[in-house]
Amino acid sequence: MSLHTPATATRTARLGATGRSKERTPGSVIFLGLLWVSLLVAFVTLVVLIITTVAEGWDRLDGRLFTEFPSSRPAEAGARPAVLGSLWVVGATAVLAIPLGVATAVHLEEFADRRNWFNRFIELNIQNLSAIPSIIYGMLALGVLALFGVGNKNIVIGAAVALGLLILPVIIISTREALRAVPSELRQASLALGSSELQTTWRITLPAAVPGIATGTILALSRAVGEAAPLLLLGGLVFISFDPNGLLSGFTTMPIQIFSWTNAPQPAFHELAAAASILLIAILIGMNAIAIVIRNSHQKRW
Repeated sequence: MSLHTPATATRTARLGATGRSKERTPGSVIFLGLLWVSLLVAFVTLVVLIITTVAEGWDRLDGRLFTEFPSSRPAEAGARPAVLGSLWVVGATAVLAIPLGVATAVHLEEFADRRNWFNRFIELNIQNLSAIPSIIYGMLALGVLALFGVGNKNIVIGAAVALGLLILPVIIISTREALRAVPSELRQASLALGSSELQTTWRITLPAAVPGIATGTILALSRAVGEAAPLLLLGGLVFISFDPNGLLSGFTTMPIQIFSWTNAPQPAFHELAAAASILLIAILIGMNAIAIVIRNSHQKRW
């Protein structure tokens, strides 16, 4: 008996050799045009901003930017504490967020009962948390530090808590997507050979999902590198003359330092801010490039 219906035949007739629909309604054409215009405007704006920033800060992108401390004299100022502070904060954020995020994703995807109302509630909240403004995570970090009786909130571990909460939903979601991409046949074959669910997850599923997990994690950390709002809420310093040297040390980061220099009235500080912005853009591009290389070099097609 033929399964073709008149609707199926009509739909098939609309498909060309490439498999794309030949239907072009006025609404779809208008929407497509608006989409391309929006993308063009955003791309042109981004290119103009990058070119303007590079032109303004290129002359100040020198060794002093990495070796000198902030100063009231623009010619002697540098971003050394901000660079080191960013390394400390992002490193602590990775230690806090990555193990917790991956473990949560593995539990929800591989072991949790999806019919349980509590698990569904947790999944719904994770999805919602990924869209919350970053300033809210600074408020959450203030609450966590106050709960543990920490008086001085302007410390590296406080910033790591704020940024860890910020990127945790992203890590969980990307890790779950990477786990879902692993064929179920691999799990079934491992279980059929006598492995437990935990052994299957640890030895089969997780290694196969590492490229996707690494890509999502690096992209999440690249977002954390460029955040300033939650750190300013924690009292992140805009002017320090010492190197951060521990989790309980005061800190500043590159976005905070750029924010401080752009608010200064002297044009020379604006050049410093542009130079630091170039460095920050280069770091973000490098992190995204690493994610792309990991994805392309380790990606498997099942």
